[in-house]
Amino acid sequence: MPQTTHPSHQRPCGWNNWLTARQPRPILRGHSHADVVIVGAGYTGFAAATAWQKARPEDRIKILEADQVGEGSPGRNSGFMLEIALANDARPEELGRMEKLNALSRKTMALLRERVEGLKIDCQLEHSGTYRAARSAIGQRALSQYEAFLKAAGLSYQTLNSSQLAERIGTRYYAQGIYSPDCYLVQPAALIVGLANSLAASIELHEHSPATQIVPDGKKWRVTTPEGEVVAERVVLANNAFSRAFGADSSRLTAIYTYAAITEPLAEPERQRIAATTWGLLPAHRLGCTLRTTADGRLMIRSCYSYEREADNARIENQLRASLEVRYPELAPVRFDKVWGGTTGLTYNGAPLWGEIQPGLYVSAGCNGGGIVKGTFLGDALARHAMGQPVENIASLFGKASWMPPDPVRRLGFYLTSEVERRKAKHET
Repeated sequence: MPQTTHPSHQRPCGWNNWLTARQPRPILRGHSHADVVIVGAGYTGFAAATAWQKARPEDRIKILEADQVGEGSPGRNSGFMLEIALANDARPEELGRMEKLNALSRKTMALLRERVEGLKIDCQLEHSGTYRAARSAIGQRALSQYEAFLKAAGLSYQTLNSSQLAERIGTRYYAQGIYSPDCYLVQPAALIVGLANSLAASIELHEHSPATQIVPDGKKWRVTTPEGEVVAERVVLANNAFSRAFGADSSRLTAIYTYAAITEPLAEPERQRIAATTWGLLPAHRLGCTLRTTADGRLMIRSCYSYEREADNARIENQLRASLEVRYPELAPVRFDKVWGGTTGLTYNGAPLWGEIQPGLYVSAGCNGGGIVKGTFLGDALARHAMGQPVENIASLFGKASWMPPDPVRRLGFYLTSEVERRKAKHET
């Protein structure tokens, strides 16, 4: 069965809906040439393009985006920019590796912040820190594991009981939590649109120009879109799970859809109690709910997963509403302003699919939900690798994506595992 070349979504991105409308860059039409073509106008693709342009300003660089910037997956995430390892990556026995990853994350985050400030990108970037919280025994065990890593790494954090957490996020739903200062929150669509608008003039961005085929053309590559084609010496696949359609290893990479909903601005009493400050909460258990507030006093929830295909958004909306109302019963009935789905690339062991897969064809995929900071670093590193420059040992730092069985075994395994984990962690979802 042929792999899908790009995602389609049932509903527009809520984050993008609140931005001022912009004129998209021209569609790729006709025949052209480039030194490098980057497939995907996300954080990974923009980082690769920026690194390439800085090192080789005379090269012709083209970026192909299937959708309009802000409507794709980079604009659909929750806007967490973590400076330290994700909770499911954090194991005390791998402290040395994690310390190196943390240092890279901090450096990458500092560069992103410098870029946002220098380019005056209005994306509500705030050094808010982040909470992790748990209600059930399984969630509390995961939280204890994360605390052990933070302590071993000498990282700053605060433990919070239910009452202390309630004072900060307005709900007594959780039994305990941890606050870490090592996170920024951002309006993700505003950030990716701001980065697009700030690209160097020599970088050509084509929106609404999905790559539909990438084939060898002598010693080069021919990239075809619905209305054009471009021949280049090198191609960088920065379109996550959809890189499988163009040669990335489908036995190591899966597309997962996840879903978000955001309320209307809360009424003033609820806003003062719940959203007086901008905060974000990540689940201790991997199937738990992500929560955050916004600068204009809204409350966002992200939860629910589906395999390879977007689930019915109306059904998902009801599930998200139920999850939010059990945490904040005083908001019932919750009125959502926007509900939307987005994709991420998942690998079995959480390691990326990264590097040269054929001569002149490169990929960085499998962000496993660590998109903005991690994707920015890996995109920058991949461009340097493709240009023959020194690069960090990506396999040593992040590992290599492991093999997964093909469908239907993989699909069955995903749903069985999800159902088992959901039942065990039902109070976290």
